[in-house]
Amino acid sequence: MPLTSRRSRAAALGFLAAALFAFTGLCFYQGRTPGLLPESSWGGWRNEEVAGWSTHVRVNSWTHAAEARANCGKAEEIVLGAYGKTARDSSATGDTAFTLTPEGKLTVKRP
Repeated sequence: MPLTSRRSRAAALGFLAAALFAFTGLCFYQGRTPGLLPESSWGGWRNEEVAGWSTHVRVNSWTHAAEARANCGKAEEIVLGAYGKTARDSSATGDTAFTLTPEGKLTVKRP
């Protein structure tokens, strides 16, 4: 096999490895891989009462991601995960809308 063919193949493999590494890093940074993040990268749960709902929010220190849980007694639980983009959900009755940003800001709206 000629030397130039080996060099071009090695260069192509090197470029492919670098592109894969960059893509993986970008996915981590944007928060699109929450299951691969270590538990220690998540901050503590912040507890609040918002519009009659007990809420718990935590933010990831490595990436652009946040998670939230909202409970209305034992009747209903809403779980939100904002991994790189804003997450939205509503209660089962549809009377309460939740929005969670990757920065950890949880808003609750009732019509």
